Amino acid sequence: MEIKVNLQQPQLIDDLQLMSSEGRNPDTMDLDLLDTKSLLVALNKEDQKVAHVVHRAIPEITLAVEKIVSAFRKGGRLIYVGAGTSGRLGVLDAVECPPTFSVSEHQIIALIAGGESAMYKAVEGAEDDPVLAITELKACNLCKDDVVVGIAASGRTPYTISALKYAKEVGAVAVGVSCNSGSELLAEADIAICAEVGPEALTGSTRLKSGTAQKLILNMLTTASMVKTGKSYENLMVDVHASNEKLKARAVRIVMQASACDMHTASTALAKTSNNVKLAILLVLTDLPIEEAAVLLESKHGFLRAAVNDSIDQPIKINV
Repeated sequence: MEIKVNLQQPQLIDDLQLMSSEGRNPDTMDLDLLDTKSLLVALNKEDQKVAHVVHRAIPEITLAVEKIVSAFRKGGRLIYVGAGTSGRLGVLDAVECPPTFSVSEHQIIALIAGGESAMYKAVEGAEDDPVLAITELKACNLCKDDVVVGIAASGRTPYTISALKYAKEVGAVAVGVSCNSGSELLAEADIAICAEVGPEALTGSTRLKSGTAQKLILNMLTTASMVKTGKSYENLMVDVHASNEKLKARAVRIVMQASACDMHTASTALAKTSNNVKLAILLVLTDLPIEEAAVLLESKHGFLRAAVNDSIDQPIKINV
């Protein structure tokens, strides 16, 4: 039987040797000997390091959020691109935004190497295909007003690197999210977000600390961008889409919390506004006629705080 030699393998092995995320963790060398509780304590101890690492990347995350907010104001989109766990995290963040913030499903989208089926099962070779990323970005009409966020724990995924290169070619903002400093992905990015969490508790299983770090960063990108585009009032989700009974109950509670009114008043206001939480809160807080309140809210580009300020004697200073 003829044995085929993969000429790229030695180089790939060398590359992996240099990645901190692929190293062996000296604190978990006895992982297979631990009792269940001690095993969980070891995993948790490693997880506790993640938030501190992400905190150090806040300056770069700030730049990315500002670019995303600017893109949204121009009608642009946030487009996540990734493979494997990184791609799945992008999909997860994207699909949770419409019900949470009532944004269009086209405003925040995610591309995963191998397509939808790759959400459930690895698609062989997809992450190594740089042409595939370009084809998919062309198919979704990538333009200069968009922001592309490439996610790869290793920072070497050809599919994701290619996406950032193409994004820059068309004039879009290219953001890289990786857990390895000095990676090619970060070198290609206009904004490089690095959360170097170090070796995993289970060597090479980057769905652990690396995956957690990426999830935290993506949460920050979208949540901060939504807040900065008027999707919150105080710390309340006032653009929630009440599409099921739980969310309808949450909408009532949000109106109650924002205006200190009772359940009947909140329910009545929501019924008047067809479950528009922002408008319902404005009605309760200002006693304006619904048509006037709607015009006021629109004039403030959906920023409820600004609309409320316009209707009270002592406005609260805001930073939009």
